[in-house]
Amino acid sequence: MGFPGTWMTESQSMVYRVVPKCACSTIGQIMYYSDHGRFFDGDIHDATDGLHKWALEASQPAIKANVKTRNSYTFTCVRNPYTRILSSFFDKICGIQRNGKRYRGNLVPLLIQKYGIEVGGEDGKEEFDQIRSFRRFLLFTRDTIRWRRPMDPDIHWSAMAGHVSTFIVNGGRYNRIFWTEQFNDGMQSVLDHVNTPNPVDLSNIPRFNESEGHGPKRAHPVEDYFDDLSMHLMKEIYHRDFSLFKYDFDDPSNKMPVGEIDLDEVHAKLGD
Repeated sequence: MGFPGTWMTESQSMVYRVVPKCACSTIGQIMYYSDHGRFFDGDIHDATDGLHKWALEASQPAIKANVKTRNSYTFTCVRNPYTRILSSFFDKICGIQRNGKRYRGNLVPLLIQKYGIEVGGEDGKEEFDQIRSFRRFLLFTRDTIRWRRPMDPDIHWSAMAGHVSTFIVNGGRYNRIFWTEQFNDGMQSVLDHVNTPNPVDLSNIPRFNESEGHGPKRAHPVEDYFDDLSMHLMKEIYHRDFSLFKYDFDDPSNKMPVGEIDLDEVHAKLGD
């Protein structure tokens, strides 16, 4: 039994299942602050102490014991699939990463060669046809998820339902799933249910958008990137995300949820 992508405060006040591209940097820093009264100096994904993470072998027994007994308030955060996949494209494909290199080494050259996408030149700052390149990236995304070719799907564009489900399948249960689009309300509801060593005032917490500035700015409204074929591909890849987390598939311009998340439904449908 494992809990990949699971973080827990050292005080065990709360447990969080990371979903990439869904405010995870900000959430991790809030968790760190709630224990230590200060933020981690750097990208919270790089922290190897001060926060339990499943990726750290020493943290695994504590996380496993906690999840098994369901001692702590457990939550995750999701995002509109249309804006999430666009963010992945501009950050991971077009952007230069914080190590000064392209994401995953030969991934971008592979996409340029096999799918004919453009990424804005060497530094991601040249003008290019963002809509055409994004739609070709979406074909690649579908190929990785449907057929695992030319590579396995990446965590930044694999379906949120898949991330959320591993925690349930291995015996965990969520107390809350909230939306990035209503972040303050959702995160406050978590904080209202836990006792933390240091109080957290959300109104004074900065947003830790570690991907901002990596790539070119989105030049068009969200809906311009999705024609009929793109929306068909989105439905093929992310139909469970739209359904379970109550986002509007029919209108890419509407980033807000259109219903309430039913936790019982999520556990039933993702717990197989």
